[in-house]
Amino acid sequence: MLSFIPSPLRGALAALLLTLNTLLCCIPLFAATLLKLLLPFSFARRPLNWVTTSIAEGWISGNKLWMRLVRDTQWDVQGLEGLDYQHSYLVTSNHQSWVDILVLQYQLNRRIRLLRFFLKQELIWVPVIGLCWWALDFPFMKRYSKAYLAKHPEKKGKDLETTRRTCAKFRNNPVGIFNFLEGTRFTRAKHDEQGSPFKHLLKPKAGGIAFVLDAMGEQMESLVNVTIHYPDGNPSFWTLLSGQLRQVVVRVEELEIPREFIGRNYDQDADYRLAFQQWVNALWEAKDAQLIELHRQFPPA
Repeated sequence: MLSFIPSPLRGALAALLLTLNTLLCCIPLFAATLLKLLLPFSFARRPLNWVTTSIAEGWISGNKLWMRLVRDTQWDVQGLEGLDYQHSYLVTSNHQSWVDILVLQYQLNRRIRLLRFFLKQELIWVPVIGLCWWALDFPFMKRYSKAYLAKHPEKKGKDLETTRRTCAKFRNNPVGIFNFLEGTRFTRAKHDEQGSPFKHLLKPKAGGIAFVLDAMGEQMESLVNVTIHYPDGNPSFWTLLSGQLRQVVVRVEELEIPREFIGRNYDQDADYRLAFQQWVNALWEAKDAQLIELHRQFPPA
């Protein structure tokens, strides 16, 4: 605990430790990835995949250490008990801050398999981290606007093809596939612009997880539905680094994925698309009610 150090110095120290942890993990990660490229055989890829995943899990453990060092954050967490590292899960959460990702990694690391996010294709160019995501088989997807698809209909369905190719890599191995259903971080301005019917959430976008269930739904044990609440308001990344994150409340719920939603085409089956959207909206209604209750139970300090 370094609470006696001024928060700007704690933030600088945490940023340094995060950078060193990342750079130190990159060296063995890139070496193992190079071997994967040179030895594209299943008997070689399996142990190398284990190595790269272990490096990433070690990186998360390193981040947990500096997070504890700069602040003894109060964690109120429920629902982790039934998770199994040997199972595949589809994971989702509400999205308020970049801190959400580290919160999820902090609580789920080595409880389930490494969370792999669907990323915008442009993020592969992020220095160092972009290459790490690529080395760990994170799926990069190119998003097309409706106007672009109207002019280039041949591009329709490319996201699903990308999802299928990515999921095929995990066909015979447990995996954690993550998707922020809101698609972007919650702000009051975005909420008002959308006319969201929820108090603490943006409207959910069902297509992303529908594609995953189409591609590999039969492999998924269940949906892990995570709700995150920050009693003192949505934190910036600097709030975390500088040791000012006082309390985090996390609720984890494991839900059965309806069998009728597995292996169906979201783009081409209108009845299925409507039923799936209704299911997702019901999840979001329950999550919003839960957040309203968490705001009541855990007010700001």
